[in-house]
Amino acid sequence: MDKLMWERARGLRCQQTDAERWLWLQLRGHRFLGMKFRRQVPMGAYIADFVCHTRRLVIELDGGQHAEQIDYDTARTAWLNEQGYRVLRFWSHDMLQQEDAVLEQICLWLEQEQPSPPTSRLWRPASR
Repeated sequence: MDKLMWERARGLRCQQTDAERWLWLQLRGHRFLGMKFRRQVPMGAYIADFVCHTRRLVIELDGGQHAEQIDYDTARTAWLNEQGYRVLRFWSHDMLQQEDAVLEQICLWLEQEQPSPPTSRLWRPASR
């Protein structure tokens, strides 16, 4: 990865949207099913919003600009799929208005891809 990409990712981490901030609060520190997530991760020519490398999962929160860049997002998802990652996309406003539904979708995907986690490591919502 080139230095410019890492600097851009660092800048995105400092300028999170409200939706990204809230989701990061839920995912960080192994809080979500004991999984390790990273945020604003350079991957090839792209920067993924949230990544769980051990489960090969990328979570994207899309704002309104994504409605106008469908071809870019399609190519990006295809590239990530070729690298062995599954991409889950959610609209940012859904993250803010239907947090539980979005988290449930992420949980369902993770649970279908692995055995049930130990009870002590189940997801617990973090306070805002």
